[in-house]
Amino acid sequence: MIAKTIAGLKVGDAHPVRVMGVINLSSESFYKGSVVLPDSVLDAAQKMINEGADFIDVGARSTWPLAHKISKEEERSRLIPAIKELQDITVPISVDTMFSDIAGEALEAGAEIINDVSGLTADPGMIEVAKNHNCPVILMASNKVPGDPVGMDAVMDSLVRIISEAESDGIGPDNIIIDPAIGKWTLEKLPMYDYETIDTIQRLRIFEKPILAAISRKSFIGETLNKPANERLYGSLAATAIAVRNGAHIIRTHDVAPTVDAVRVAERVRARVPAVKSGSYEAELLEIINRDDCARAMRSIGATGAGSLVMKNKTVLYNIMLKNITATEALIIKQEMLARGGDAALPREAVSHEIDKVNIVITGTRLQIERLINKIKHQVRELPLIAEMLNELINKKNDAVFGYSR
Repeated sequence: MIAKTIAGLKVGDAHPVRVMGVINLSSESFYKGSVVLPDSVLDAAQKMINEGADFIDVGARSTWPLAHKISKEEERSRLIPAIKELQDITVPISVDTMFSDIAGEALEAGAEIINDVSGLTADPGMIEVAKNHNCPVILMASNKVPGDPVGMDAVMDSLVRIISEAESDGIGPDNIIIDPAIGKWTLEKLPMYDYETIDTIQRLRIFEKPILAAISRKSFIGETLNKPANERLYGSLAATAIAVRNGAHIIRTHDVAPTVDAVRVAERVRARVPAVKSGSYEAELLEIINRDDCARAMRSIGATGAGSLVMKNKTVLYNIMLKNITATEALIIKQEMLARGGDAALPREAVSHEIDKVNIVITGTRLQIERLINKIKHQVRELPLIAEMLNELINKKNDAVFGYSR
């Protein structure tokens, strides 16, 4: 069960999905409609709070790859006065910066959270600032540059490293929020990878950290709808609702009021995570959809890397329907699955060969299915063809290009 206290707010599975309103001080932003003028900062923040924002995130440097680059001093001159202007508002302030000295000044001026899109990789001093202030940090999946992991597997690998290094360097585990880097941070980040992330965002649960999704008006929505940033609200709300339904705990947005409505409905669709606690004992049902994630979960409890690799193919169950195969082929497949600890369901008439063609449902782990494939690919009839089909089927299961390219 994911449950943390972030700057005084309860965040996690048993709490409402939190909404983070964006105060954008960067005139270089891809979405000009989001830019807040210096003399309107307090009014903009108060409006967002009235609309239901739980956090206010303040940034002064556009991270849009095509944006004009500004100096650190320009970022500081925009950011610090705005933080001071907001220091008495009633919700926590997050400072969006990759520079440790600016983050430190912002925290002294009233900010309570650091939002570092580089995942603590751009400025080594950021770790010390976060430690000294004992403040929450939002860490985005990044390797060499912000947001560069391509595909959810790469996002997972990046966050494994970032979280491990942050905790080893002294940042408290309860102070970390994770961000899977939705958006076109690099040229290689095609829309299908953002759709994969939103669809499989529940994979991030194995880290046991609050999950932040920053979706608002991003380019994958524009490329899908062929619309500019100022016409992407409805697309943003659709993607946001799916992210919430799939497990996001915090939504970062330019459009607080409509996003709050979308979030409140979407979180009611999301079923509660089955968990039980009695005294010091706890039990939680892990809904693992990717075998590598189960290996990561095993390593997180101290299992060996070798043991985790052996176990992972035993952790995800596949239910496969084969149609229009012969009764003989169906019986062979059932026998082979039973021999490997799996099973298969087939019509009663197949046993007595009263019908020529049948449908069959195979149930087994990845390991059991792979062993079935290896066994039948050299057998008689059309079993080698069936083996090829099963192999293609399970390989498509986690293929982002197959699943999300259109």
